[in-house]
Amino acid sequence: MLTIDVAILLAVIVVLRLRRRTEARSRLDEKFTVVIVLALGVLLAPTPAGQGILNILGQLVSGVAQADR
Repeated sequence: MLTIDVAILLAVIVVLRLRRRTEARSRLDEKFTVVIVLALGVLLAPTPAGQGILNILGQLVSGVAQADR
């Protein structure tokens, strides 16, 4: 039996969609990509990987904010 993690499937779809040329995208296509990315974020947020990404981004933002002062 083949099982596919939905988050991994969405990540692959996002990568494939973002590799396309910008000029070839319609507004509906761009909106669909945004919805997919938001769904991926919702799936990743409660996981340990999502928490790690949040911590890294928080450290990056605080470092940039301190460097700006």
